Amino acid sequence: MTTVHARVAILVSSSLLCLGAFAGTASASRVPDGPGESALAAAASAAPSVTGVPAHVDARSHSTQPVYDYAGAIRESVYVDTHLDTDSDGQTDKIAVDIVRPRETAAAGVKIPVIMDASPYYSCCGRGNEGEKKTYDENGVIQKMPLFYDNYFVPRGYAMVGVDIVGTSRSDGCGDVGGKDEIASVVAVIDWLNGRNTAEHLDGTPVTADWTTGSVGMIGKSYDGTLANGVAATGVRGLKTIVPISAISSWYDYTRSGGVPYSVDYMPWLGGAVGHDTPACDAVRADLGEQDDDETGDYTSFWAERDYVKDARKVKASVFMTHGLSDYNVQSNHFAQWWAALGKNHVPRKIWLGLEDHVDPFDYRRDAFVDELHKWFDYWLQGLQNNVMKEPAASVEVAPDVWRNYPTWPAVNKTVPVPLADGKLGAAGKGTVTVTDDPTLTEDTIVATPTDVIAGRQMFLSAPLPAAIRVSGTPTVTLRIKADSTTTPVTARLIEYGKADRYAGFETENGDPDNPDTYDCVGEEAAFDDPCYFKIKKLTEESDFGIVSRGWIDAAHSNSLTHPTPLTPGRWTTVTIPLRAQDEVIPKGRVLGLAVTLSDTEWTTPNDTGASIDIDLANSKLNLPVTAGKVAAPTKPQPIQVDITTPTQRPDLHDPLR
Repeated sequence: MTTVHARVAILVSSSLLCLGAFAGTASASRVPDGPGESALAAAASAAPSVTGVPAHVDARSHSTQPVYDYAGAIRESVYVDTHLDTDSDGQTDKIAVDIVRPRETAAAGVKIPVIMDASPYYSCCGRGNEGEKKTYDENGVIQKMPLFYDNYFVPRGYAMVGVDIVGTSRSDGCGDVGGKDEIASVVAVIDWLNGRNTAEHLDGTPVTADWTTGSVGMIGKSYDGTLANGVAATGVRGLKTIVPISAISSWYDYTRSGGVPYSVDYMPWLGGAVGHDTPACDAVRADLGEQDDDETGDYTSFWAERDYVKDARKVKASVFMTHGLSDYNVQSNHFAQWWAALGKNHVPRKIWLGLEDHVDPFDYRRDAFVDELHKWFDYWLQGLQNNVMKEPAASVEVAPDVWRNYPTWPAVNKTVPVPLADGKLGAAGKGTVTVTDDPTLTEDTIVATPTDVIAGRQMFLSAPLPAAIRVSGTPTVTLRIKADSTTTPVTARLIEYGKADRYAGFETENGDPDNPDTYDCVGEEAAFDDPCYFKIKKLTEESDFGIVSRGWIDAAHSNSLTHPTPLTPGRWTTVTIPLRAQDEVIPKGRVLGLAVTLSDTEWTTPNDTGASIDIDLANSKLNLPVTAGKVAAPTKPQPIQVDITTPTQRPDLHDPLR
């Protein structure tokens, strides 16, 4: 791609400009000579005006502007010290850190904030939809930084910092997959950026980060965003904001649901997929497998270490999170529980919820996301008083490419009980129905014939909705059950029936690098790093049903994930199945279905199968977070025709979180 068009966003606000985030030094640190521009000229171009406003700040629009030369930016690679020795070689691990920053601000002594993407993926798997990896010059110094962040933000007075977390890429040691060592390796870099830690150049000479204000914003998708959550949960000083995209908030909830594993030995597998292939790291990964308690599904100290939600009280950084409501890689309970915990602790926050699955908003809402990110970082890192915090807190995609803004999320903080009767949803029933486990049932079989009797499934159907309803929040299903076993998985699916065009994924448009109509260029270019990315086409497909939400629980874990209570066969007990968070407007005329089954070998890897349960209808219900409307039972169920045009496919978790 050779044609590059830099896009400049002018953001207008009537608020006053805040200068508190900018700082200069009495004398600039040594700046390497840059191509085509002397250090003196660079200093002059970045020097603050008599009002103290740096050259990259437009005081009228309260926004940063692309005034610095990206091609001539300073590129450096350093190693940051830690107190870790994760590979037990007797030497402390060093963390590889790559930096791109404006030459002009360095020459002028203007200190700038940092945008950081810490990742395990820079060499193994790549970042973004196009799988970009870091590249280096012949001396081992960073050239190309993946993604658009450096191309767009470095000309606007930011430094871009890419961190190879411990045990990955060019860093020493062995990773512990979301554990304290990986988090500490990133904290060590933030400490260095704030003068609390030491580092060295590739040649071993000491290096300080005297060019930065110490204000750091972390961003990243999936594992990268998960690290941002984990680092924020330490309360480290200097971290001002995070932008977690499709990120994990609890590794327990990523690998299992209520005691039911999604897969087994995932943690050591992932550690091996991204980490160093050495005997020392093999031993660390073997220990992960020993501690993960896949056999029990219990929440142990191993998982507590990787549960960032419990430490939300420590978060001092603001949070702008984005997530896909169809994401069954990092499922929607991750954003919902993190969002709620942050709210309880009065953390400034914003949320975008798309229809998509495990997708970056750069790929499904590109222009709007870049503009919003620009305003967000300007506000929290540059101290510019734009209007970003006066905007609605939540933006939700209610139909493909149709977004609505809301003042808060979820729309309601309580659920409406929807009673169950034999085959009916919305009527109070009596007596019992029975579910006998059939591990061979697939989701397509479960949903395809809702009015038929299927062994292993109980289906409860509503009448056609008399008016549209908005499901906003986390549904749950409460069941009073009597089992013939000491435990069993219980699975619930909430379905909406009715023909419609529904989100069905995305694809890269054409992908022709010689056709500028097939890509967008976001930022500035260098000979070795262009800012251009292929456009993405959102796909829809006409179908007869949509899955609103899914959920799984091991019945013995219903009251405690840490201390499960075995069921007493033949005795009644109550279990609650948490479904995945959702925000969906279900139109008038649709029929809701609640399908209850036991083990689900398609979406999970259950430890127990073969049980049978009775459900006490009078004491069972669907708990639905709805803003308005009513779910009523049909007087006489009508046959529902369902054609499965595209078989349901569960995401493969044994594929790095890209």
